[in-house]
Amino acid sequence: MKGIISGAAAILIVSFILLFANYQLENRQGHVGKDTITVYNWGEYIDPDLLKQFEEQEGIKVIYETFDSNEGMMGKIEQGGTSYDISIPSEYAVQMMEERNLLLPLDFSKIPNFRNIDPYFTDLPFDPNNKYSIPYFWGTVGIAYNPTLLDGQTFESWESLWDASLRQKLILVDSAREVLGVSLNSLGYSLNSTSLQELKEATDKLETMGPNVKAVIGDEVTQLMINNEASVALTWSGQAADMISENEEIDYIVPKEGSNLWFDNIVIPKTAANIEGAYKFINFMLDPEIAAQNAEYVGYSTPNVAALSFMDEEIIKDERFYPDEEAREHLEVYENLGLETLGVYNELFLKFKMGLR
Repeated sequence: MKGIISGAAAILIVSFILLFANYQLENRQGHVGKDTITVYNWGEYIDPDLLKQFEEQEGIKVIYETFDSNEGMMGKIEQGGTSYDISIPSEYAVQMMEERNLLLPLDFSKIPNFRNIDPYFTDLPFDPNNKYSIPYFWGTVGIAYNPTLLDGQTFESWESLWDASLRQKLILVDSAREVLGVSLNSLGYSLNSTSLQELKEATDKLETMGPNVKAVIGDEVTQLMINNEASVALTWSGQAADMISENEEIDYIVPKEGSNLWFDNIVIPKTAANIEGAYKFINFMLDPEIAAQNAEYVGYSTPNVAALSFMDEEIIKDERFYPDEEAREHLEVYENLGLETLGVYNELFLKFKMGLR
């Protein structure tokens, strides 16, 4: 009898452990009903105070996770292990996710604040009619530099990055399309080139830049520039804005040949467990005052035209970060090149980086 009781107790204990583990797993995956949403975003890409404000306003807890690449984000969503209710992919990734059936179409009757988005940033080729996405931030790729650490060097042209005076002074972002894009732009080719000949030319030219390259890194470049440990960097506009806010000697320019005009976007993945909560979060983030606070915290340009009246005039009139429509005509939006071509870009970029050692 004692053995039976012990066995029953053991079964109860195991059952309790399994139930608790299942509860924890469901909580971790966002399966906790209407009281929680799980947001998947780039690192340092939202004002944390806004998450708290949303929680207090809507009574919905935010589980917040970050990723460092579109490809990593898409892979995790495709695996389906976590029920992400919101994600923030870049423009070409929106296209790829739609092709892979990873997104839910949007119901704009639940997003009245969508009216605050500048029409210039809507109905773009990567998502016609904004069926799946809403612009979150936008910006450019360009050159951040500190003229006080350079011998009169200017950067009106991408060709400047090949100048011998920059030997071991140039930092590049660790991203294939941005770095290969510099060389493609300098040759007059499209940032969306799928021509193997053009890509080979761009890579061959890029390799001649090698002596100038000090490092190929990620977010660390911001602090290096702020601390005057680096003088020139290929970077994104928002990253440059962070540098300038801490070190007024730094400047930012988009070279005359043109560059990338990028968009990061809010989407609802097909894994969403709390769709109503996701809509509340999107509409909250599109409120003009909320969007203004977020833009000033993050440093990137907001597509929310209604938010501009709540922002520092010095910020929104700075054409380095809010270029006018004429300047944008020289910019190109990344397209989804397909996995095969993207693989070619990554392979060529890896070859370039290996050659730097």
